[in-house]
Amino acid sequence: MVCFGFGIAAPAPARAQIGGDRYAAIVADAQNGSVLMAANADEHRYPASLTKMMTVYMAFEALRDGRISLSSPIRVSADAASMPPSRLGLAAGMTLTVEEAILALVTKSANDAAAALGEFLGGGSEYRFAQMMTMKARALGMTRTAFRNASGLPDLDQVTTARDMALLGRRLMHDFPDRFSYFSTPHFVFRGRTHWNHNRLLNEYDGTDGIKTGYVNDSGFNLVASAQRDGVRLVAAVFGGRTGRERDRHMMAILDRGFSAMGVAPRDDDRPVMVRGGGSPGLLARAAQAATIRAAAARAATARMAATRPTLRLAATNRAAPARSAIAVAPRAKASARPGPVPRRTVRIEQGDAGGRTTIARGTRAAPLGAAQAAPAVPAKAAKARR
Repeated sequence: MVCFGFGIAAPAPARAQIGGDRYAAIVADAQNGSVLMAANADEHRYPASLTKMMTVYMAFEALRDGRISLSSPIRVSADAASMPPSRLGLAAGMTLTVEEAILALVTKSANDAAAALGEFLGGGSEYRFAQMMTMKARALGMTRTAFRNASGLPDLDQVTTARDMALLGRRLMHDFPDRFSYFSTPHFVFRGRTHWNHNRLLNEYDGTDGIKTGYVNDSGFNLVASAQRDGVRLVAAVFGGRTGRERDRHMMAILDRGFSAMGVAPRDDDRPVMVRGGGSPGLLARAAQAATIRAAAARAATARMAATRPTLRLAATNRAAPARSAIAVAPRAKASARPGPVPRRTVRIEQGDAGGRTTIARGTRAAPLGAAQAAPAVPAKAAKARR
């Protein structure tokens, strides 16, 4: 479903990944959360390294509560040291401080540092920490998000939505205003090596002050960004870019539209080439058209399936069950109030943020959910690696 808070022409569908089946986007007023633009904002997507936003949130909360300090030492376990790229290159038995771990997450997006920090905050267990992350997501109102690790490395059960991630960005701003500036750190030096921030909007879009990039091959290139101009602050999320550059350009385009809707004049010097006047249709309009066509096709397919299948009756209510969306888990033999886990298997997925893609092979495992945590539906399409 696509909803825009401002008028846009809708030319021919886009051929780029923006507007494809992994695309989702939202722009909201950071002050009050009012939505200015949304496209597939409530559809499940893989968060990739956007997961680290919640890891950092949990660290900020522990710092605020006095349970840890920036100088608290974190001992690196063998599991944390074995995480695939992006990574700092930590070895088992090494130590780093909480502040170094935070900086590694917001700049390098280091998976080994994320796992070490998760284990530290989870009492020695990253799985336990993932449970804590999911419980915090529920408390913040992120109703369609489930976490399974601290880094965002691939897990079929680790899902979120553009709306939930934009909400998390807002909560990081408002709950920790004295620490949000970590997300605008241009680089940090660890053991003599400089690690640069992957978020290029910090240099390319005037007013950007955070926050996080992400990529696995089943998510496409993701980004949550915040920007402030003329007293107006926006937070936006984009999922499903074919490349980091396409994602960045689309983010700049929807931020421009959002600021325009809020009465802030555009700044020609930082507008991406793909959305300037003249030439081919604007990227935002093409993405909207493609998403609209795809949503209509999905609704038609669901209607055809419903017409050819026997009606499922729920024993508790004796009423027909609603048809599941295209992204929900396929129906099981027995109806259940709580969706069961997806069968575990080894998934071969690429992961990385900075355009350099590392192919990894990982067996997926899920942290068990507590009684108060209902797992959201998981995308039905199996993860596939690029060859």
